[in-house]
Amino acid sequence: MDFDFQWLLLGLPVAFALGWLASRFDLRQWKKEQKDAPKAYYKGLNLLLNEQHDKAIDAFIEAVQADPDTTDLHFALGNLFRRRGEYERAVRVHEHLLQRADLATTERERARYALAQDFMTAGLIDRAEQAYQALDGSAYDTEARLALLSLYERSRDWRAAVEAAGRLERSGAGSFATRIAHYWCELALEADARQQPDEADAALLRAREAAPQAPRPLVLAGERARTRGDHAQVLQLWGTLLAAHPAAFNLVARDYAASAVAASEQAAALERLRTLHQRSPSTELLTAIGLLDPDPVHQRRRLLAHLQKQAALSAAHALLGRPGGAALDDAETGALRDAVGRAAKPMQRYRCAACAFEAQHYFWQCPACLGWDTYPPLRLEDQ
Repeated sequence: MDFDFQWLLLGLPVAFALGWLASRFDLRQWKKEQKDAPKAYYKGLNLLLNEQHDKAIDAFIEAVQADPDTTDLHFALGNLFRRRGEYERAVRVHEHLLQRADLATTERERARYALAQDFMTAGLIDRAEQAYQALDGSAYDTEARLALLSLYERSRDWRAAVEAAGRLERSGAGSFATRIAHYWCELALEADARQQPDEADAALLRAREAAPQAPRPLVLAGERARTRGDHAQVLQLWGTLLAAHPAAFNLVARDYAASAVAASEQAAALERLRTLHQRSPSTELLTAIGLLDPDPVHQRRRLLAHLQKQAALSAAHALLGRPGGAALDDAETGALRDAVGRAAKPMQRYRCAACAFEAQHYFWQCPACLGWDTYPPLRLEDQ
């Protein structure tokens, strides 16, 4: 049977036309999908900026369903779940990303870091630690080590914190000497609580070696010497503190004066404290000087001179409490003392410079923001 080439000539244009139509249809469909996906993404972003988190989540879920291969949408959705406190959903999103075989190395490391953040925020400390440790040597190495350091601080694992801070310092992430000194001081306190003084001494020695300029090891060493009754050692340690960190000396001024009295070193200590008070007056120093020189006339004169330099309510309260301190009858003096005393109490606090958390006692680590050395060593009325 002969083949009729006329049919071939007719079929070729038809096949070409059908192929062209099919390609145009696929191209339109692809363009439509690409156009719809950004719309859903930008819709979710706009809702997020308007603090409409629930609607933003719905929009991002829609965008992910339209384009399941886009990792950025998954990360945006997972981070939004974490911010909303929906940690299980955030973990599922990031674990789903890690299960993808086609995920690039950089995106896989990013997903691991996001997953570690999920565990950390959810309070799953053990799983967070494992996830951060898995990032060792990755592009997120420094961020993971910093997060581990924060984790060890929260769990009060001070030895692990020392190791983590040392590794960060060796990697060139900055100086962590002062923080390492704080960690050794915490270990010294724990050793004292277990009645292991030798271990506490060794920890304090490591603290001073880590940061010779840090005031806390000197403060703590002096407190331990005072507990032992070694007042000569107290005066020597806190004398070094007075010379190197006069502002931090306010934290121990009263105990320093008490040790000077116990060691019969009142005259030398009084001279040091007077010199410091002339340079940097504070009510703590004034009280300490009063312990060394309790003469009422001298004390009244010092209080008046202090008030002329610095109008501290605590000093006014102390002055009114002195015999003959004011030309008022007893009832008026008592009422005035009570009023000044109540007004002075809010100012007799320490305030964190980072988060403004106030406390009656001085903290080396803020209990609110967990920052180290964020408390100025002066009460509010002396600042």
